[in-house]
Amino acid sequence: MPIHVLPPEVAAKIAAGEVVERPASAAKELLENAIDAGATDIRLEIRQGGKRLIRVSDNGCGIPAAEVELAFARHATSKLAAAEELDRIRTLGFRGEALASIAAVSHFTMSTRAASEEVGVRVRLEGGAIVHREGYGGPAGTTVAVENLYYNTPARSKFLRADSTEMARIAEVVTSYALAYPELRFTLLKDDRLALQTTGSGQLADVLAQVHGLEVARRMLACQETVDEIAVAGYISAPELNRSDRGGLMFFVNRRWVQDRSLSFAVEEAYRGLLLKDRHPWAVLDIRLDPGEVDVNIHPTKREVRFSDARRVFSAVQRAVRHTLQADAPIPTVASAAAPVTWGGWERAAASYAPPRPHPGQLGLELQRTADVEVSDLRPAERLPMLRVVGQIAQTYIIAEGPGGMYLIDQHAAHERIVYERMMGQRVAAAQSAAPVASQPLLDPAVVELTLAQGQELEEHLADLAALGFDIVPFGPSAYRIQAVPVSLLGGGLPAGDPAAALREILAEAEGSDRPWDEAALITLVCHSAVRAGQTLSPDEMRDLVRQLEQTDTPHSCPHGRPTMIHLSASQLEREFGRR
Repeated sequence: MPIHVLPPEVAAKIAAGEVVERPASAAKELLENAIDAGATDIRLEIRQGGKRLIRVSDNGCGIPAAEVELAFARHATSKLAAAEELDRIRTLGFRGEALASIAAVSHFTMSTRAASEEVGVRVRLEGGAIVHREGYGGPAGTTVAVENLYYNTPARSKFLRADSTEMARIAEVVTSYALAYPELRFTLLKDDRLALQTTGSGQLADVLAQVHGLEVARRMLACQETVDEIAVAGYISAPELNRSDRGGLMFFVNRRWVQDRSLSFAVEEAYRGLLLKDRHPWAVLDIRLDPGEVDVNIHPTKREVRFSDARRVFSAVQRAVRHTLQADAPIPTVASAAAPVTWGGWERAAASYAPPRPHPGQLGLELQRTADVEVSDLRPAERLPMLRVVGQIAQTYIIAEGPGGMYLIDQHAAHERIVYERMMGQRVAAAQSAAPVASQPLLDPAVVELTLAQGQELEEHLADLAALGFDIVPFGPSAYRIQAVPVSLLGGGLPAGDPAAALREILAEAEGSDRPWDEAALITLVCHSAVRAGQTLSPDEMRDLVRQLEQTDTPHSCPHGRPTMIHLSASQLEREFGRR
């Protein structure tokens, strides 16, 4: 076949296939146009998952009558004038492809009036061609109706999913931009039924409650920090609020909704050691940085961006989230004798043991918290309230009294956190000084028999094990001799551990973990190094353990993500004993 230029209608359909993948793609483009037009009230009506109808109405600036036809020309835009502006995109749209692409594969009607004009224009297009034009006397703004999407491209239409699936994608788009622009009022109607309506109050907390529900919103923590001229703001979940997938992670870059694996990884890295395996946090974060450092023109639907310094952005997000967790993640509190554990708030030690003075909760909602204090005013050692050790129960839990009631501390989980942070600090110090990690030679080296697969894994990670403090050498075809172990495995006044058993478990856990190998190995080693449940502790040992826990950066959970303590408030005790 000879080379030839494609007919305009064929080229338009091909372009539409790139920009308008499904009904949600069309809804997203129209929604972004409405936001760029300065609208404060945006209404979307959806029928049959967007296949039958997508109608977007806004009170934005509208389009002057003389420019309406031009708006449907390919690459016609009011948002970009010169190539140099591509380096500093500040609007959601800029290519001038959306209207032309959507109109090419639908029955398309636009009614628009500029605020400066008394009469607007209504135009109807079929397959991208204008078939009707008339005057329009409606309110200022624009209403776009997309009907019978893909009516002229059956190959595309047959790949659409069920109406409910397509509707869910559209709802995701609307809720995302409602979270990105809480000052705008969004209304979403599904088959003439109200599905979502935001207040436009400008408070992200209000939208969180409307989108995810009050119970989720109550357990979100405000995150706001500027790191290296990159501002990170939004909400993240307390560690106890988590889910089995990454669907709760939502990111905006300069208020543009994006999907970026590096941002997801940055958030999850910040939660490392705070969540159980295969659990993921919630986050709604807007990352603000110089538009010149972001390339938004790398994906046909603008879902992805590229940063000029991705490591810097990664670090800013990770640090902002981690600092929020260290400052604000609360202690689990027992709501009632029969109720499951929920998360309460912070309490500051008071010499008089009087109830601490509360301040408004994270979301400006009426949160049922034990008490809140400004954590930024506390030194690291005061991140926990002042605790007085009372005793031990079941040789597993330390009972302590604080200014707000009773605390039950899991001695194994608490000691895991202590050992983990101590060993992490040793690794950092060793890396900075190029000195080896402290290890203890064994007077009687332990010999461990491994399978062929285990031996192969061991030899692949000898350097990682050496970095932890192990000295391991081959000792026959399938045996290895452990000549030295980390000091933590034998130190701290604890009974001598079993180096062979620890090594086998490290190999098993690290191989099956989704964490980096050295991180999984460290957590397993910490577990073997920590005081065990069922071990009797003296009063001095219990007090020393609590004191060390107070000094950690993240005292409320062990490296596996389990809580180190729970709290029964003084008021709850009074209720249980009928005193109030």
